[in-house]
Amino acid sequence: MESSVVTETLPERFEENLDFVRKHVDSRFCVLAAPRGENSQHPESYRDVECAFAADMLSRIQARDVLDIGSYRLFTIGLGAAFDVTTVDVRPRKVHTAREKTLICDAKKLRVQDASFDAAVSLCAVEHFGLGRYGDELDMDADRTAVREMTRVLRPGGSLIFTTTITGARPTLLFNAHRIYSHEMIKELCAGLTPVEERFYSMTQWRFCSHGELTAVPGKWDMYLGMWRVAQ
Repeated sequence: MESSVVTETLPERFEENLDFVRKHVDSRFCVLAAPRGENSQHPESYRDVECAFAADMLSRIQARDVLDIGSYRLFTIGLGAAFDVTTVDVRPRKVHTAREKTLICDAKKLRVQDASFDAAVSLCAVEHFGLGRYGDELDMDADRTAVREMTRVLRPGGSLIFTTTITGARPTLLFNAHRIYSHEMIKELCAGLTPVEERFYSMTQWRFCSHGELTAVPGKWDMYLGMWRVAQ
């Protein structure tokens, strides 16, 4: 059997390949045409980069229990394979894994005792807080308050792992979508914490970049990825 016949899915060979499959498939299958061609480079999005960063940081610090605030749902489900996870969401939703607990509350008013977690994770969420997009109340200080709350619930030496939008141009609020921060503003959000890892990711070149390579186009943004630590 020629591998090229099986693996090529270019449009001009689809009918030929379909005929091959019909002749050689297990006879219990009914074969119907459903053209697909995805044999180019495997797609990667900024979400892959964010989730990989958070996973690497959690592995580095060997966290036991994790508080997640507003990250991607599939990512938080995956966290349940390795950690006890408490997820926070302003909107009601179901729990799907045995190691997950959920809190339905505003991120700036966490119903959690002080020093309860080894790590707090928040992927592409901080920039949305207080803008009403997800049914939360309007509050221009919600991002700062939420980061203080995340810090409050971390044990001594605990880590805040988060991603957000960043620009080399003037900071912008795209109402009611999200904020776009400068690096200085992000450092202000993390006042009192120690930076452990900071990275920048270009949303136009799809690669990690330096601070000096951040977009300077007003209203556009790149991605910030950081891990900050609470004092011991």
